[in-house]
Amino acid sequence: MRSPKPLIASFHLSEPGAPEPPIHRAASLAEEVYEAIFARLMALKIAPGSRITVDNLVRELAVSQTPIREALGRLEGEGLVVKTHLVGYSAAPQITRRRFEELYELRLLLEPEAAHRAAQVMTEAALAELTEAAGVMHRSGGADERGRYSRFARQDAVFHDKIVAVAGNELIRETLAHQHTHFHIFRLMFHARVTEEALDEHEAILAAFAARDADAARRVMRTHIERSYARLLPAFDS
Repeated sequence: MRSPKPLIASFHLSEPGAPEPPIHRAASLAEEVYEAIFARLMALKIAPGSRITVDNLVRELAVSQTPIREALGRLEGEGLVVKTHLVGYSAAPQITRRRFEELYELRLLLEPEAAHRAAQVMTEAALAELTEAAGVMHRSGGADERGRYSRFARQDAVFHDKIVAVAGNELIRETLAHQHTHFHIFRLMFHARVTEEALDEHEAILAAFAARDADAARRVMRTHIERSYARLLPAFDS
């Protein structure tokens, strides 16, 4: 009996202009194809509003159309891909300045209070889970900055979602999740500073949770959101 082929641990983006590595067949093929396309969208290798051709992805990733269409359907549900009748798939357009302002207004109304409540009910198990989700334990850089940026976009979304989950308000959680806020704002620009500064702010939030300091948790969450706004606002200047 032949031993099974090892699964691929992760997908790494290549440098711009370099040939794209194929996706190797494995039990997690559908997930890997999804992650590969997600990474291209978040790192702006697939530009907002641009056409996404299934046949091109078939060649690039060396897989059939089935997992690609499954991945595009999933990304459509996350608001990152648009499917138009008789036209096909395209990357979702960039959010407008007005939408950007509205998203941050919503976050400032909801997330600081969620952090305050989460600190009041924080357990050691929840704190450990949040620490893992925050990304502060894996801060090493490396050459693949675009891949790292893409991974952090997902980590950031998970971290903030878990805070609201600990706070225990499912309506707030569903409201924020429905907006796919983190995926849209991270597509505004690619810059390593966005990741590093956000990680510093995540550490401050975790420190407030560890101290069970609800007022500090509210304050540092508000600061984090305000600084995120300031970091990404220049994307609308070009």
